[in-house]
Amino acid sequence: MAQIAIFTITSLFLLSSASHPTPHPFHKIYAFGDSYTDTGNTNSTNGPSIFKYVSSPPYGRTFFHHPTNRYSDGRLVIDFIAQSLSLPFLPPYLNTKADTSMGVNFAVAGSTAIRHRFFVKNNLTLNTTPQSLQTQLHWFNKYLEAQGCEGNDSTTGQCRAAINEALFWVGEIGANDYGYILGSSVSGSTVQRLAIKSVTGFLRALLTKGAKYIVVQGLPTTGSIPVVLYLSPEDERDDIGCVATANKQSYAHNALLQSQLQILRKQFPQSVIVYADYWNAYHTIMKCPAKYDFAEPFMACCGAGGAPYNFQVFNACGSPSSSSCSDPNRYINWDGAHLTEAMYKVVSELFVNGSFTHPPFEDLLIRKKKETGILIMDKSKFAGTGADLLHTASKFCKYLSKAENYLHKYHRSSFAISHGHSPSSAWLPNLCHPSWRPATLSGGYGHSGSWFDDYLKKVGGFLRKH
Repeated sequence: MAQIAIFTITSLFLLSSASHPTPHPFHKIYAFGDSYTDTGNTNSTNGPSIFKYVSSPPYGRTFFHHPTNRYSDGRLVIDFIAQSLSLPFLPPYLNTKADTSMGVNFAVAGSTAIRHRFFVKNNLTLNTTPQSLQTQLHWFNKYLEAQGCEGNDSTTGQCRAAINEALFWVGEIGANDYGYILGSSVSGSTVQRLAIKSVTGFLRALLTKGAKYIVVQGLPTTGSIPVVLYLSPEDERDDIGCVATANKQSYAHNALLQSQLQILRKQFPQSVIVYADYWNAYHTIMKCPAKYDFAEPFMACCGAGGAPYNFQVFNACGSPSSSSCSDPNRYINWDGAHLTEAMYKVVSELFVNGSFTHPPFEDLLIRKKKETGILIMDKSKFAGTGADLLHTASKFCKYLSKAENYLHKYHRSSFAISHGHSPSSAWLPNLCHPSWRPATLSGGYGHSGSWFDDYLKKVGGFLRKH
């Protein structure tokens, strides 16, 4: 009897059509970070005091058409990531009535990488948020306990599902740490060391719990943000008009972060750890904003004071003295510290489809698809009945041939589906392989346009029997 090597055959024949949405490998996302990722864990009463109008218009005007406690006019990077994976927007962890079956957002506006007690010890608590990355880890642990996980035990089925089927997205974190020490005696190098240590420990905790797919964003070009420009001397600008010292600081932070990620990759080789290069993505956009349809690279859409930054600390977006622009899509910055939906959209596209993730985000998806056995077949490519059957079946064979090449390319021969005595021989069914004739599969096809569905069902049955 011929041996059939099956690559998760029950998941292999998934169709893409109007009634069968394109399947994606992740069933849920867990997000962490600060206000660039927070989808509602803070609001006007408990968020950063400067941006105390986040629960009021014009926040949320572009996409949701009402405030959602996102620090933007619309969607954030994490929202676009969720949409790209056909998942719903992530509910904030503190919304206890939300459906968390497809993910949770633990990010907190104003959050720091370093524990809050460090800032208390150094008398830097005037405008700080008490939550840190450790708070978010604590929340995540409580969430896991509700999923049947106890301590570091990830062996139960429910717990494995909660972790193994998830993408962990760690948004930028650490910018607030540097911001809170401005004007103090605490050095930037001290914050850098402690922040990187905290982020690394946080990631190690996730990996120890079984996280296999993690994306870690670096810091953006913080010197390009209006509030930083507003507070810095004019003679500190770089070649594109940003605050040079701030950009160098965030660049150095990211370099150290990447070195730690490389260490973690060696310690946890079974996991995929992707670095999302926020700094270079942001810098690329700032060098040529018109290329991305931006007309205002430095001025906030919503704020007060007009050019050059339209930002005033005591007249922030949403305050009675503020106003918002007519077209946020033409602006990079929304309220002086946070970005517009348009900017978040471009950044997310550069992460998902561009060259600003290392290794590429696509490789992470391929690795996960290999694990789950997803191979996408678009039914619309094989339409045809009756006299057209031979032609459409031939098209189907060619498609499967390409699919096998794909498997060999990305998963090596040990993961290729094979038919026959040699593990490297082709596995193509029906017309594609002599032993898989319609008679063998109990079949004729071509009636009422359903041959493709019938064919796949019978191929699946044939494989299960053999």
